[in-house]
Formats: sequence, structure tokens, C-alpha cells
Amino acid sequence: MPDDPPFDFDRVDFVTSDTHFSHARISEFADRPYATVTEMDADLARRWNDVVSPDQVILHLGDLALGSIEESVALTAKLNGQKLLVPGNHDRVSPATQTKRAVERFRPLYEDAGWAILPEVITGTRSGQRLAASHYPYSGDTQSDDRHVKHRPVDRGLPLLHGHTHDRENGPVGRQFHVGVDAFAFAPIPMTVIDAWLEDLSQG
Repeated sequence: MPDDPPFDFDRVDFVTSDTHFSHARISEFADRPYATVTEMDADLARRWNDVVSPDQVILHLGDLALGSIEESVALTAKLNGQKLLVPGNHDRVSPATQTKRAVERFRPLYEDAGWAILPEVITGTRSGQRLAASHYPYSGDTQSDDRHVKHRPVDRGLPLLHGHTHDRENGPVGRQFHVGVDAFAFAPIPMTVIDAWLEDLSQG
């Protein structure tokens, strides 16, 4: 795992991933029920703001927005919460897919929209239990082969929150928990759901 300081998962109220704001073809790729990207963006924002209040902390595990990056990231400024982003492969601040120069160029756009950019893999504790989070699962992809392998977390037995796969199945598979909007009615997940999963793991 990286040598970054431990992340304080206790301060997080919600977690989500793979919103793909302004991605014109994501409804086709992920079988989302939207006729237009404008409809999708409005519904995702409404569902987000219906559950997240301005003073709550939300952890987004990557693939925030696509399309014209200046316009699509700017859309996310209206989302409630103290917003933390673990970059995914489609984010312009992702070391997995962007040059260092590009990351430096685009970071201010995200920060202007209220995002704090975190490392690609974060580890820490939630109620004293160790936990990791990344855009990528330990294994699994939307394609037959796992992409961006060198940027994925190394499986050392920690429970892992992740996105990337666009699975429609809710939540946990073993030590991995998929938090993407496609699996959770296009809305962020309260961390109380994660707490219940961690409790089950600890008793197993």
C-alpha cells in the first residue's frame, strides 16, 4: 500500500463512485434509464442532494465526470457536501491515465468545484477496523481483462471499497464492496451500510 498518512474513514458520511456526469454514452454502456445526458445529470444531482447535506463528508471513488471537462466538472460544484475524490481512470487527475503535467493542469478545475483530491488508494480505519478504498477493485473490470493493474490496491486482506465495474449488484463480494451508483439507485450510500458490512466481516 502507499506510504500516505492513514485516512480517517470515521469522518465520512457517504460514499459513491462512477457518476460519469456529462458522459453522453454511459447510459448505453451501463444500461442507465435516461433518455438524455441532461436528464441523467439532473437526476444524479437531485438524488445526491436529497441525501447529502452541505456539512456532511462524501467520498467519491472515481469517474466523476466526462465530456467537456471544464463544463462537466463545473456541474459538480452544485453537489452538497465536503467532497473528497479518489481518482478513477476517467478522471483528469488520475495518475493511471494522465501525465503529471495534465494532472497539474486539471487539478484546479476540480478544486474550484469543491473537490479535495486524494491518492489513488487510501487506507485507514473505520470504528477501529482497518479499511481501504480505491476506484479499482482488487480484481474485476468491465472488460475481460483487468486494466490499470499497477494502479490497483494490493490485496493484503483488508476490506476494500471500490467502483469501476458498473456492476448492478449491490455491495459486497467477499472483502470487496462495490459502491457505484449503478448498484445503488444512482445515489450515494450512507456509511452506516458499510458499517454493517464491516461488522459482518469481523464476525465471520
